Amino acid sequence: MGLDENNAVAKSAIESGKTALGIEFGSTRIKAVLIDENQEVIAVGNHDWENQLENNIWTYSLDAIWKGLQDCYQDLAGQVKDKYGIPIKTIGSIGFSAMMHGYMAFDKNDELLVPFRTWRNTITQDASEKLTSLFNYHIPQRWSIAHLYQAILNGEEHVGSVTFFTTLAGFIHWKLSGEKVLGVGDASGMFPIDIDTKDFNEKMIAQFDALVADKNFSWKLADILPKVLISGDKAGTLTTEGAKLLDVTGTLQAGVPMCPPEGDAGTGMVATNSVAQRTGNISAGTSVFAMAVLEKDLSKSYDELDLVTTPDGSLVAMVHCNNCTSDLNAWVNIFKEFQEAMGQKTDMNELYGTLYRKALEGDADCGGLLAYGYFSGEHVTGFAEGRPLFVRTPDAKFSLANFMRVNLFTALGAIKIGMDILFKQEHVTLDELLGHGGLFKTEGVGQKVVAAAVNVPVSVMKTAGEGGAWGIAVLANYMATKGADESLSDYLNNKVFADEESVRMEPDAKDVAGFETFIERYKKGLVIERAACEGLLS
Repeated sequence: MGLDENNAVAKSAIESGKTALGIEFGSTRIKAVLIDENQEVIAVGNHDWENQLENNIWTYSLDAIWKGLQDCYQDLAGQVKDKYGIPIKTIGSIGFSAMMHGYMAFDKNDELLVPFRTWRNTITQDASEKLTSLFNYHIPQRWSIAHLYQAILNGEEHVGSVTFFTTLAGFIHWKLSGEKVLGVGDASGMFPIDIDTKDFNEKMIAQFDALVADKNFSWKLADILPKVLISGDKAGTLTTEGAKLLDVTGTLQAGVPMCPPEGDAGTGMVATNSVAQRTGNISAGTSVFAMAVLEKDLSKSYDELDLVTTPDGSLVAMVHCNNCTSDLNAWVNIFKEFQEAMGQKTDMNELYGTLYRKALEGDADCGGLLAYGYFSGEHVTGFAEGRPLFVRTPDAKFSLANFMRVNLFTALGAIKIGMDILFKQEHVTLDELLGHGGLFKTEGVGQKVVAAAVNVPVSVMKTAGEGGAWGIAVLANYMATKGADESLSDYLNNKVFADEESVRMEPDAKDVAGFETFIERYKKGLVIERAACEGLLS
């Protein structure tokens, strides 16, 4: 199809309202993606923003939230007007998503009681530990219920006035639709979900109410939580007031159907086609996280594993690690400096490719070398802070190939330890992991190393999508156009990713064995990293 034909198809979709709009609030960027019913991108809008540290709380102001939303939408609408010559008057469906967790609490007048407390805050350790013990279910510090309980432990006056609390995505959706609802994936970062009912866990709600009974609040927990919906459910429509909030020009008409608001973990699963049980995805860049869609509950709680859900309510185990490629990138920059010192021109893509591919020539276990890329602390291995470190014995095989290999391996060391809990202790089976992020840019290398680390086939899509904003737009389309009994997984496989090309790589047995040898060296050497933290003060 030629360019003119593509534009004609897009213009027709815009005019007829056969479109879906997804808007996602990331930590540094708000992004809007308008797609047609075939999931093709029509236009993209952006707005950059930053959180503020106020009174030692990481927050975004209400003004910043609304200005960001409106500016992002106007950027999108302006691009549509410039490219297709028409305004956006109606849309087929709309979805909102945002960074998960955090705390937005409101009173009976729907006024925000305290500034929005984002996921980034680590001020709820006491609450996190007490709730984890009470529920026998890991409650990370960033979860909404940890924020609420910490406020209770702190004796904060506002708690008695709470009539509703929610996430950022839930807040936006509420103000634009009037509906106090949340998609199950985002809800799973507020409070534990019962995967049989796909709703908040009633037993744990009762435990929480009993825990705070002596406070004599006017509310019970179930009264102030949002209603949980799953993908495909209708979640209200854009109200007249909501349309004016979104489009300050007044061009967009009310009445647009809205899908359940979701969290960025869920939209990332959609964007990587990783919602079916026994699938997962791994994002490896500055930090690294992996998500595995489980077939059943875990046998017990693990501090290393966060439990959330897919947008259709399947349980997901997530391992998140703070450090991945930062130290690896620093070493590549040393080689860049060397090239420049030698008077050579540097092409960073060529340099990365050459060094990464060199790692494939190394010994399977990195020749006895050891490194830690801990720029910051690492929860999985118990470090509050880190020191990047390279160490070897005199008889280790110190070569460029082994040096690059150990730095690639160690980028995945912490995530390997977390994933091993799933595979070796909980006997979880995955058919495939979908890899994305900077580690996979050099074809075949990051993919091969990840497959060695987790001993699972790893696939990489040939074309990168528009991320979570596109993912929530797809969820909006799913709600609006799905068949009567069409599951989200079937919809993604048959109508979204049917023509998507990907490259799949099976684990190499020699590499897997080599990584197992390396990870034992990595675990034993953590005492060296701890000594570096204690002896080398920042």
